[in-house]
Amino acid sequence: MKIITWNTQWCKGLDGRVDIARVVDVAREMADFDVLCLQEIAVNYPDLTGDTPADQPAALRQLLPGFEVFFSASIDELSPDGTYRQQFGNLIATRLPVRQVQHVALPYPNPPPDSALAENVLSMQRVCLVCTVQAEWGPVRLMTSHLEFYSQPMRLAQARALRDWHRQSCALAAYPPKSEPGTPYQPKSHTVDAILCGDFNFEQSAPEHAAILETWQGDDLVNGWEVLHPGQPQPATFRLFDRTYGPEPEACDFFFVSTSLKSRLTRMTINQLTQVSDHQPVLLEVS
Repeated sequence: MKIITWNTQWCKGLDGRVDIARVVDVAREMADFDVLCLQEIAVNYPDLTGDTPADQPAALRQLLPGFEVFFSASIDELSPDGTYRQQFGNLIATRLPVRQVQHVALPYPNPPPDSALAENVLSMQRVCLVCTVQAEWGPVRLMTSHLEFYSQPMRLAQARALRDWHRQSCALAAYPPKSEPGTPYQPKSHTVDAILCGDFNFEQSAPEHAAILETWQGDDLVNGWEVLHPGQPQPATFRLFDRTYGPEPEACDFFFVSTSLKSRLTRMTINQLTQVSDHQPVLLEVS
């Protein structure tokens, strides 16, 4: 199973051109992927998308025949003139059977002005899209998200929520609830096998990274790069060519996997050459 994660910046390259097709082309050059996880996909934001098709998920469906495409909007709002809806969020495209789809809203804490953590910064609601796919060995819970950039307290709360969602899912796999066939209570594909990817907007040394890896009595999450390349820092995935958001390149696009999948990881690579987004795409292969 080959999975690519990529913050596409609504498919806008560093040349300023929005081109959904070339995003797909670069991903295909990296691998004959089974799953494509994209962040920052837009619907009806003309100030972001320019002359590209307004419905980016629909355009991706046309470019990926044989794939199912699932879009999860972290923002879903009425346009300022009240005539159409606008959406912004994460997307998973896969040719694997999808047994279940979940949309998990992440915490959006905003400390009050008199708090020591008070911040008057840009922020938005964040979401995690979860697709449980059928791999050759069984169901795998694929999760992709994009955490808050400007607010560290929000980002830390969101990292802890992702960790807790994984723990909840593992508990359901260990002790599945009573089911009723043929109804919404029918049996679900609960599993401890999990892959969490996306743009996390933190570095490997950050407390948010440590929060996701915090151990407990069940199946932990581990950093996929550290499993395959122990002792080596992950190569940068952000600010390689554009320093708008900081002075130095950094790695902030990760794959976290459940310990149950550690032995299945075979390869992880980062395309550090492409400039069709302000982030670099990352490939993980699981066998």
